[in-house]
Amino acid sequence: MSSKKENHERKKTSAKDPEMQVSRPADADAALEFMNHENTGTITEVDEKKLVRKIDWRIVPLMWACYCLQYLDKTLGRSPLIPPFIQIPPNSFLIQLIVNYANVMGLQEDTGITGDQFSQLALVFYVTYLALEFPTGYLMQRLPTAKYLGANVMLWGAMVALTAAANNWAALVTLRVLLGCFEAAVAPALILITSMWYKKSEQPLRVGFWYLGTGTGTILGALSSFGFQHYTSQSFRSWQITFLLFGLITIAVGLLVIVFMPDNPMTARGLTHAERVLAIERVRSNQTGIENKRFKWHQARECLIGDPQTWLLSLITIASSVPNGAVSSYQGTIIKGFGYTSKEAALLSVPSGVVSCISILASCGLGARYDARGPFVIVILLVGGVLGGGLLAFSTPDNKGGLLAGNYLTNVIGSSLPLLYSYSAANYAGHTKKVTMNAILLMSFCLGNIIGPLTFRDADKPGYLPAKIAILVTSALACVLTGILMAYYAWENKRRDKLGAEHKDNSEFLDMTDRENTDFRYRW
Repeated sequence: MSSKKENHERKKTSAKDPEMQVSRPADADAALEFMNHENTGTITEVDEKKLVRKIDWRIVPLMWACYCLQYLDKTLGRSPLIPPFIQIPPNSFLIQLIVNYANVMGLQEDTGITGDQFSQLALVFYVTYLALEFPTGYLMQRLPTAKYLGANVMLWGAMVALTAAANNWAALVTLRVLLGCFEAAVAPALILITSMWYKKSEQPLRVGFWYLGTGTGTILGALSSFGFQHYTSQSFRSWQITFLLFGLITIAVGLLVIVFMPDNPMTARGLTHAERVLAIERVRSNQTGIENKRFKWHQARECLIGDPQTWLLSLITIASSVPNGAVSSYQGTIIKGFGYTSKEAALLSVPSGVVSCISILASCGLGARYDARGPFVIVILLVGGVLGGGLLAFSTPDNKGGLLAGNYLTNVIGSSLPLLYSYSAANYAGHTKKVTMNAILLMSFCLGNIIGPLTFRDADKPGYLPAKIAILVTSALACVLTGILMAYYAWENKRRDKLGAEHKDNSEFLDMTDRENTDFRYRW
């Protein structure tokens, strides 16, 4: 489809033209119902590039804000002053702030909780996060997607803000459980929204834009950590101010999502009728559909037990998240281990965010340009995991330059995740199958991030050599698995080409899975 203004009329199906109206099975995609029952008429003078820019400005900044706030917790309190018995799992605003700021800003003393209870708080969050992925995927399909996302962001922000008033173990653990419930919805919703609005070739870059929240969150978190280490007060503690401030910011972002982010192209306010039709037609070639509110158990079963790509993607995500979780959690400790002070370590974490931003934009930009994901995942893991992990593990203690370079390179590893998210958005069709896979993908990410910090054992300090070797080994394993996945996609596409099956009208919007639709071709 041309991106220039089209001065000729494009004929579309119309409810007022029975000869052109196509039949819609009861379980087909909502986009087909829109095309049948709305007077789609004709599209004139529609510029596709301008429409894409309009969509970008409407949804991408909000998605970035959601992901940045979720990730900011990984870096806000990255203090190397944390005692070795405290484990530091990533990904939750509350988790990182509670654990990282605990001894630095007096949370442990103020609430009277022990070091063992700190670790239990982390475990409670992740158990809840894992347990809620499938239920939240079901609710996400049944309810308006953007409204559901916005409500969860607001509720998660409320839990963060309320932590400022927590003064005992019971209050903290209750807030932690609720936080896990609400944060479980964020990344799956963002993947689903991206697949609704963008062509497969456009998806890597858009996922990269909102995933850029990890890099910007690292920078903001490091600077916030440096600043808060200078604040002292007995009446209103710095950890309370931090929870309250970022909790209120998160609530505001959730409200903006509810008000301004459209649930789907069919109901998007701010788009003309012709623009809505073009927004739907643009993604027809994806063959992944847009939305279907009926949960189909056969699609969930196919995703879980009938599709090899599911478990390959899951294993790749776990393997690549182990080093990502380890580095994210212990970066401050690693840098301080090079001989720097706490404040110096906080400032030296800023380049990590810059490296992360550059690698995300570069890999996702190239992925979008060449409509490819796997080759760039492999390059990322080789540079960040194998080279960076090797420098960390085998540089001599007096080689601070090599150690810092290795530390910064390991931050490249995280940029593989948006490409894995893009795999899920591009290669899964059928709405129920998509939400099921998004849940599995986030559960895999969560497992990897739980395992990663556990590789840093007290017995191995201060060098943590086994943990650094684990970064190298798991990255290499993820590279091999990615190669196998690419080979599977190439084989399956060739097999389908040989079938020469007859094209079925409107198969793109019949809510068929990628395995049911023989016209579907996988992006590798």
